[in-house]
Amino acid sequence: MTKDAVMRRIGYRAAVARQPEALETTRTAVSETLRVLDLSAFEGKAVGFAGIGASYQAALAGASFLRARGRRAFAFCSTDLYEAVDAADAFVALSASGQSKEIADVMQSRSHLPRLAICRGTDNPLAGITGAVIGTQSGDDNGASSTGYTSMLLAIGQLADHLTGRAVDAHWGPLPGTIARVLMESADPAKRAADLLAKRASIDLVGAGAGFATAGEGAMLIREAVRIPAAGWDTLNYLHGPMESQDGRTGLIAFGNGREAQIAVDVAGFGCPSVLITNRTDIAPTDKLAVMTLPSGGNEIADAIVHIVATQLIVGEMQDAAGLTDITFRYRQTDTKLKPWSPTEV
Repeated sequence: MTKDAVMRRIGYRAAVARQPEALETTRTAVSETLRVLDLSAFEGKAVGFAGIGASYQAALAGASFLRARGRRAFAFCSTDLYEAVDAADAFVALSASGQSKEIADVMQSRSHLPRLAICRGTDNPLAGITGAVIGTQSGDDNGASSTGYTSMLLAIGQLADHLTGRAVDAHWGPLPGTIARVLMESADPAKRAADLLAKRASIDLVGAGAGFATAGEGAMLIREAVRIPAAGWDTLNYLHGPMESQDGRTGLIAFGNGREAQIAVDVAGFGCPSVLITNRTDIAPTDKLAVMTLPSGGNEIADAIVHIVATQLIVGEMQDAAGLTDITFRYRQTDTKLKPWSPTEV
């Protein structure tokens, strides 16, 4: 088993900048683990992905990706599982630190089911409960999870390959290079997007499938790093009323190539500053619409990683403009971790 990498708390921009390094380390570490990990107990089972906070957004992406590959899969916030014992036949428990109390609680109550943890390392309370664990070894990060979130998504994608009989790493190898390209080429578009979204009263983020998870994670980043109210919405759900509050005081980020593009164009037409993060090249920016055209990662999880890294760049610009560079959380809860938090833990 790979020795756990030491995790240090670093600044926001420093964490975003090391995404290619973290993803390559994760790709290698997870591939090595999957070569020896016995997951035969998961065969034919409906898989529940369980997480809380950013890990819940990763759960949404994981369930969507596995369903697209023909497996029954569901995403659960820990709250859903305190009573719903038969929610799934097997569980993948997600916690970067492996210390989230709520995930530990609901996994302890399911000792009769196959369980697997995905964490930053392998020596933590959650891994002790599930027995089987995949350590991403993603290393240094900041409080508003950057490398921890993307590396968890990558591990989920590799796990999905393994569970569906595909060649692990057949399409993940180019991803760190793709992310390096995004970091290099998207700095100016991210600055334009951040300028549009500055000083908004609130920001909505919209996407479908794994893009819905990206919307939720992006909303968390904006709340945590820029301290602006933000919310993630499913694309189709957004059309049924939630967009009614959008006007010149608010903002929007839409992720995707389908209906999301028209939402971004429409909302910008209402006078609401909007950003479209997409693979499309046929959408023209306007004075109220910024368009970030990104390379495709090749599948839904890889695209989610590309899109959230672009969002992290936008958030970094917004954070600096607001005078909040490298802030830490104001409100630290004392009852959500299995042992006291310290600056080297998330």
